[in-house]
Amino acid sequence: VQLVESGGGLVQAGGSLRLSCAASGIIFSLSDMGWYRQAPGDERELVAISTSGGTTKYADSVKGRFSISRDNTKATVYLQMSSLIPEDTAVYYCNAIQNVIGTRTEYWGRGTQVTVSS
Repeated sequence: VQLVESGGGLVQAGGSLRLSCAASGIIFSLSDMGWYRQAPGDERELVAISTSGGTTKYADSVKGRFSISRDNTKATVYLQMSSLIPEDTAVYYCNAIQNVIGTRTEYWGRGTQVTVSS
């Protein structure tokens, strides 16, 4: 199983970035896909989730600024980030929870750094 994130980088406050996570080795259409982030000294926190059933959920801190989407034909999940602020600086991790016949298995990507300068 591989979850490969891309799209991170350095951006000025107010700018935008789009993260991508390409998955392989999982049944993507049966997986809840999420983005988490971890800043230095902080715990990893949920940013956004896109469930296999088509619902989405966001952390309060990113509502209205970030948008999660998925393309099941490409086994890829995206995170469109706009109006970025320095507090969004973190390593962003892709997460997959595959649910097959009641068995849930969780996978993580290695992360991509997002740095927002003021």
